Amino acid sequence: MRNVFIFGLDDFHRRQLATIQGSEQIAFHPLLNKHEAIHPERFPVNEMLEKSRATLEAFSGSVDAVCTYWDFPTSTLVPILRERWGLSGAGLNAVLRLEHKYWARLEQQATVPDLIPGFAAVDPFADDPRAGLTLDYPFWLKPIKAHSSYLGFRIDSDAQFDEAIKKIRRGIAQFGQPFDEVLEKASLPAEVAAVDGYHCIAEQIISAGQQCTLEGYVFEGDVHVYGIIDSIRAGRHRSSFQRYQYPSQLPRRVQDRMIDAARRVITHAGYDNAPFNMEFFWSRATDQLALLEVNARCSKSHSPLFVQVDGASHLQVMVNLGLGEAPAFPYRQGQSPMAAKFMLRVFRPGIVRRVPEAADIEALKARFPEAELHVLVEPGMDLDTLRFQDSYSYEIGVIFLGGQNQADLLARYREAIRILGFEIDHASKAA
Repeated sequence: MRNVFIFGLDDFHRRQLATIQGSEQIAFHPLLNKHEAIHPERFPVNEMLEKSRATLEAFSGSVDAVCTYWDFPTSTLVPILRERWGLSGAGLNAVLRLEHKYWARLEQQATVPDLIPGFAAVDPFADDPRAGLTLDYPFWLKPIKAHSSYLGFRIDSDAQFDEAIKKIRRGIAQFGQPFDEVLEKASLPAEVAAVDGYHCIAEQIISAGQQCTLEGYVFEGDVHVYGIIDSIRAGRHRSSFQRYQYPSQLPRRVQDRMIDAARRVITHAGYDNAPFNMEFFWSRATDQLALLEVNARCSKSHSPLFVQVDGASHLQVMVNLGLGEAPAFPYRQGQSPMAAKFMLRVFRPGIVRRVPEAADIEALKARFPEAELHVLVEPGMDLDTLRFQDSYSYEIGVIFLGGQNQADLLARYREAIRILGFEIDHASKAA
C-alpha cells in the first residue's frame, strides 16, 4: 500500500480517485482540509507549509507522493514539499515559470513569440500606474497571481483603468501577500524579482475566437497531451465560463498546432515529471492561435468529463506522476461520447431565494444518473458576498452531464435547470 497526500482532498474527489487504475493499492490522505487549503479568509503560506510538513513528519508510514489539483497556493506548495521529501515532480522555479504571469510571458516570448499578446507589468500602487504603459486600449488588466479571473478587468478607457486600479488596490493583497511568501523561496532573475505579487500584468486582447484547454504531462522529458477540452464563454466581453466540453470540436490540424506549441513552452520552462494544462484561443476567421496561460496541475473541473468519456479520472495522471511512474490512462472507454461541466451563472446582483431541495436532486439523478451537482449558494445569500468571482458574473452552481453530442448535452442541461428550480431575486437587490 502506497501513501499519496493530496491538498484539500474531499469526498467528491475521493470518488474520482476510485476510478483510477490501481486505486485499491493506494491510500489517499488529505494534506490540510479543504477549508484550510482552498477557502480560508487569507492564505498564510508559511503556516500552511509548516502544518503540512508536520503532518508528513508525523505520519508513521512512507510518504510516496504529494499532489494537488487546486490552484494557488497549493500548486506552489507541492514542489517545495516534494523537494524536502525527495519525491518525483517539477521544481518550484519551473512551476513559477508557468504560473507567474509576467515571468511566463517572458519565457513564452522566447519560444512562441507569434502566439502571445503584447504585455507589460503594471504597479497599481505607483503614483502613476499608467506611466510607461504603451499598450493601446482595449487590454486586459489582472494580477500577477490570482485565479478564477479574480480582479481581472477589460480596460477600454482611462476612466476604466482608474476604476480598476482602485478595486485592485483594495483586493490584490488576498493573493499578492502569499505569493510574495512563495517568491522568497525561489531563485528569480532580476527582471522577474522586480515584479512582485502586488503587481499586475496588462495584455492585449486575444479572446476573440474559440477557447480550449490542453491537458497534458511530462514524464522524463517527454511531453504528452492526452485530452483537449473546449471552453465556452458567455456574458459581457465573453469573459465568463459557461461550460467545459470534452472532447474538443476544433479541427485536428488546429489541435496539432497547439500540441506543438505546448511541447515547446513546457520543455523551455524545464518543467518535468508533472501534469499541466494550457489554454489557447483559435480564431476561425483568421486561423490565428494565441496562448492564454499555463497551469502547473491537472484541472479538477475536467476530472468527471474524463470519467464519462474515457472511463477514468485524469487524476490517474497526477497520481502516477507523483509516484514517479509513467501514466497509464484509458481512451474512450467511458459511458458517453461527450461530457460537459456547466457553470450556472447570474450576470446581475441579487438575493438567492431558492436552491434545489432533496426532492429536486433526486429527480435530477433519476432523469440523468450520471449527473453531478454542486450548489454554491444558499437561500438568503447576497450574490455580492460570493468570493473569488470574475468581475462580470456570479457562479451559483455546477452540473456535470454526459451526452451523445453537443445538441444532446445542451438539451439535457436545459431540462436539468428546469428540474432544479434555482430562484434569484434581482428586484430586491436593486431596491
